[in-house]
Amino acid sequence: MVNMEVFECIITRRSIRNYLDIPVEWDKVGTILEAGRLAPSSGNIQDYNFIVVQDEEKRKAIAEASLRQHWMSKAPVYIVVCADLKKSERLYGVRGNRLYSIQNCAAAIENMLLTAHSLDLGACWVGAFDENVVSRVLNIPDYARPQAIITIGYSDENPKAPQRFPLTTVTFLEKYGNRIKDMPAVMHDYSLVMERNLKQGKSALGKTGSLLTEKGKELAKKIKEKFGK
Repeated sequence: MVNMEVFECIITRRSIRNYLDIPVEWDKVGTILEAGRLAPSSGNIQDYNFIVVQDEEKRKAIAEASLRQHWMSKAPVYIVVCADLKKSERLYGVRGNRLYSIQNCAAAIENMLLTAHSLDLGACWVGAFDENVVSRVLNIPDYARPQAIITIGYSDENPKAPQRFPLTTVTFLEKYGNRIKDMPAVMHDYSLVMERNLKQGKSALGKTGSLLTEKGKELAKKIKEKFGK
């Protein structure tokens, strides 16, 4: 049963490359596949297909074809995501072949990665591989193109969160390159705006208070000198 909050799942998901020697329950694999099936696609053409690979020799051959990333073979399950180019090209021509098919498969892949994480499984999106070799190992026809390999298994590591660019770096307003300088205000996150203003006010008050203290000392000194004579 999927019970993790969506945003928490997005935040805590990691690419897992070390796996325990534990088989993955088939019902969990089925849930992951179902998540991929429900992904959005251009015109709802659903031009993606999923190949579940459990055979050890095939997994080793695919890992070898994936720039010799032998860590992959430790994962007990692969899901190879393929694009059916006949569907996308028949309806959308060259753009369907070269763009929509990739976008549609990517949407399915992300659905499956997040679902795997929500089921306490580790997963990794592998895109570096020899398409011809993978197609030959899995008997993929010419009209279908393997887009990615998802490794799935129980994680044997706990990677730290990778560094990400701040929202102000990757987000523009109204036109490309027009950066948003005050993101909290634009996003109506007034708690951050207030926190920032309070810090600025405290800093300004500290400087003013320090200045007043110095002026007070000078005045006291002058009074003492005047009446002390």
